[in-house]
Amino acid sequence: MNVLLLLNGFKGRALEELRSSLYNELRTSEGAKRQQQRFCGPVVAMSFNFFVAVGIILTNKLVMGRVGFNFPIFLTLIHYSIAWILLAFFKTMSLLPVSPASKTTPFSSLFSLGAIMAFASGLANTSLKHNSVGFYQMAKIAVTPTIVFAEFILFRKTISFKKVLALAVVLAGVAVATVTDLEFNAFGACIAIAWIIPSAINKILWSNLQQEANWTALALMWKTTPVTISFLLALMPWLDPPGVLSFKWDINNSTAVLTSALLGFLLQWSGALALGATSATSHVVLGQFKTCVIVVGGYLLFNSDPGFVSLCGAVAALGGTSVYTSLNLKEANHQSSSKQLPTQIPLPKSKTSENGSEGSTVTSTSIVV
Repeated sequence: MNVLLLLNGFKGRALEELRSSLYNELRTSEGAKRQQQRFCGPVVAMSFNFFVAVGIILTNKLVMGRVGFNFPIFLTLIHYSIAWILLAFFKTMSLLPVSPASKTTPFSSLFSLGAIMAFASGLANTSLKHNSVGFYQMAKIAVTPTIVFAEFILFRKTISFKKVLALAVVLAGVAVATVTDLEFNAFGACIAIAWIIPSAINKILWSNLQQEANWTALALMWKTTPVTISFLLALMPWLDPPGVLSFKWDINNSTAVLTSALLGFLLQWSGALALGATSATSHVVLGQFKTCVIVVGGYLLFNSDPGFVSLCGAVAALGGTSVYTSLNLKEANHQSSSKQLPTQIPLPKSKTSENGSEGSTVTSTSIVV
């Protein structure tokens, strides 16, 4: 009996020490970043983002289609407002990780990210309203070459000729899928094109701030969400039709909108985790895999029919993206192996001591640099 009490005491102290350790880790930006990397690696983060993204795209199409909530910017505003409320709750419960020191990240960077996020998210929902689900996903393929171009402009990153050819196939496939989409409309296409650049820059900034400045996903969301909300309020009169106050807020419609809002929070969180664990290009390549699932879901749920030629263009674009990803993986593996290989510098053999035996020598060692 005494042994059991002693073991229970040890377990209680161990749990208390673990909770205290986790709490202390969240009190510093470096510790919070370590915890995020420990519990949410690339596979977990990208799987989380995949399932949430598929769910929210189909849910938003349901909300703006069958439910009749034709206010995509206001829907995005509801998403970020719910996210802000949840983040405030986390902060009240001391569950929100500490942000890095203000001197490490200027306010202009956070403000820019919040503004770009408003355009990226708002235009995404507007594009989803005015385009078919398949066309919406096909337009996302063009984000990959846009990220490469933006990284060259911002960080002077260059790519090989083989990657250029792969990206050319992607662009050609997107062009075929866009022009031959049977559900194509001019305004929806303009919104989709306008969304591509903010979406690419948004992914680059999220990835860069987390990997270079020790930001966690939740801490960065807490700092940028107020800016995003203010810009969404400014976009509403321009992109949303009138009549939002006359919408019928019954139980079914309110539940659908609230479900979309909760998924929106999870999408933002999971997307930030994936960008922090991988890179902007890897995250958008994940979107290409989601394309197949979304196109099938749109066909089954919303009778969307992109047409045979559009599907061929999308497949060609996916093939080009797959080749580009393969080249990236080979390059990364080559760089990793070259760093791990030790460079051996032979030392001159020492002469046999005159007083020692003739057969005794000192073996030279190698220095790893």
